Amino acid sequence: MKIFFVSSSSFNSKSAFQEMTKRYGQADIETAECIVVLSGDGIILRTFHENLHRNLPIYGINCGRIGFLTNQYSPEKDLTEKIGKSIQMKFHPLKVIGENNEGGVFSDIAINELYLLRETHQSAKIKIKINDVEKISELICDGVIVATPIGSTAYNYSAGGPIIPIMSGLIALTPISPFRPRNWRGAILSSNFNLSFEIIDSMKRPVCAVADYLEFRKISKVRISEDKTTTLTLLLDSPFEEKVLNEQFAT
Repeated sequence: MKIFFVSSSSFNSKSAFQEMTKRYGQADIETAECIVVLSGDGIILRTFHENLHRNLPIYGINCGRIGFLTNQYSPEKDLTEKIGKSIQMKFHPLKVIGENNEGGVFSDIAINELYLLRETHQSAKIKIKINDVEKISELICDGVIVATPIGSTAYNYSAGGPIIPIMSGLIALTPISPFRPRNWRGAILSSNFNLSFEIIDSMKRPVCAVADYLEFRKISKVRISEDKTTTLTLLLDSPFEEKVLNEQFAT
């Protein structure tokens, strides 16, 4: 198997990279059959973004801390055999299209989440539409998160949002420190949704949009939908559903 290894700058990641490339070699990315990420979730997300056009499966090995999307580091076991026996988890990311205050247009994908966040001391004011129907005319908040099932255990969960099973076909919409409407605490949407945000008074109350780790400043509008034209593949030693279930009962 031709493997392209990726590591972060941490000591553990670099050490694992040296060990693995010495044992299995380092294939050229253009001819590789699989990408192995020796790090944590952040580098896995970045690697997916950087290799979208190659459509290669990614197998993560945890050399960081949490590593929710990774597998256990066990150098004594044959890596090619582990990859061959791994479970293929296929999923669609979110497609993000937006505009900024200067009329510029941006687009990208979000694997974990897309979140909007106020840039100054003033609260953000955001209008929310689902399938072009206005649902909230003015959400006053620090921000709002749109999380995929994969990302639902990350920032979304920290902000009080629900953990979503991977095959549920659902998306979490979670406000960050909402002030008005007073009793609104978020929603769970079908993945067939078409969600749009409009920033109210965006010049005075600037808001940024962050797709995984990609940041877009001073936005005015954002439109989000599931990108069914793009299918990503994550390789796991055990079912992702087990990780999600265990996370819901973590203490």
